[in-house]
Amino acid sequence: QVQLVESGGGSVQAGGSLRLSCAASGLTYSDYCMGWFRQAPGKKREGVATIRSDGITGYADSVKGRFTISRDNAKNTLYLQMNSLKPEDTAMYYCAARDVWWVCGLNYQYNYWGQGTQVTVSS
Repeated sequence: QVQLVESGGGSVQAGGSLRLSCAASGLTYSDYCMGWFRQAPGKKREGVATIRSDGITGYADSVKGRFTISRDNAKNTLYLQMNSLKPEDTAMYYCAARDVWWVCGLNYQYNYWGQGTQVTVSS
């Protein structure tokens, strides 16, 4: 049974930083493309960042230069370092896994999703 468990969310002031983690189990982690997505109240879910098993990354324009996605294949863990946070980054953040690791991006279907962790940025 695949499980993705996010942690690290919280409340922070604008300009601050947070680091999200996503612990994966029940899958061969290195075989998966991993991604971070977010959804704010009343808005559609949007992609934030993705990372292939070989470390190739992709980002939404809105977070480029501020967020960094990384993964530790030995620990089956995905990370999202978020710096220079803005109020518009406030959302529930989800990690997701896609079983075609070499075709990895924000606009593809993902097979598994975590339960989310809330990030709130105040001005």
